[in-house]
Amino acid sequence: MKLSNALVRGLAAGAAGSSALNAVGYADMVVRGRAPSETPSKVVQQLAKRTWAAKFGREDASSHTKHRRSALGSLSGLGVGLGVAVAYALLRSRFRIPPLVGAVVLGAAAMASSDLPARRLGVTDPATWSALDWISDIIPHAAYGLGAAYTLEMLASKT
Repeated sequence: MKLSNALVRGLAAGAAGSSALNAVGYADMVVRGRAPSETPSKVVQQLAKRTWAAKFGREDASSHTKHRRSALGSLSGLGVGLGVAVAYALLRSRFRIPPLVGAVVLGAAAMASSDLPARRLGVTDPATWSALDWISDIIPHAAYGLGAAYTLEMLASKT
């Protein structure tokens, strides 16, 4: 498979997986009445404090700054979803991987790509999470993995 085909398929799979993750996350918010996670915007804030983008990291009352951090957090999640799926599509172009195995790999990779930087930046500590916290993180990432893996499988079978 050509590199460009793997790239396009990975982007499509990442978009499908990210949509599945968001749908499951929003459904959880509706069912439990919980607030959206502040972790992505806090990660953006910590990264901004450590880089040239200090404007987004400073503590101020500006709703514009908070809104920008929230948007950047959401965009970074989408970037993770697209990037993980593109990397997997490139790997899958070389090796035959069963879709269910791919779903587990994709979900775990996306979860690690989100949780490890948050942990490293001191935004969260998974060692302190409750069982419900873990379930609330695993299930949307499992939906991402399933959505991305099976989208990629379907696109690959069309050639």
